[in-house]
Amino acid sequence: MNKMSIRKDDLVVVLSGKDKGKQGKVLEVMPKSGKVVVEKVNVVSRHTKPRKQGDQGGIIQKEAPIYACKVQKVCPKCGKPTRIGHKVEGDKKVRICKKCGAEI
Repeated sequence: MNKMSIRKDDLVVVLSGKDKGKQGKVLEVMPKSGKVVVEKVNVVSRHTKPRKQGDQGGIIQKEAPIYACKVQKVCPKCGKPTRIGHKVEGDKKVRICKKCGAEI
């Protein structure tokens, strides 16, 4: 898989699927599978059994991974969903907003 331009703690918006239009913070990035876990997006119900004596079983709500191509970074300067470009400044590679050109 290609190197992902979305990182942990980025604010992203979902482009397609049942959660289209929702915004959330990236909790986890999985570059090998090309997926991300976004806060309060793609919430699934997990039925758990009590494993030890005295444990509580039940239905737990948790976020499931979604493909990174289905989310887009929200620019902190212009506030719009944008593609991410890269620019080399000196010896550092920085991410830039394709809409307003601001450094992300």
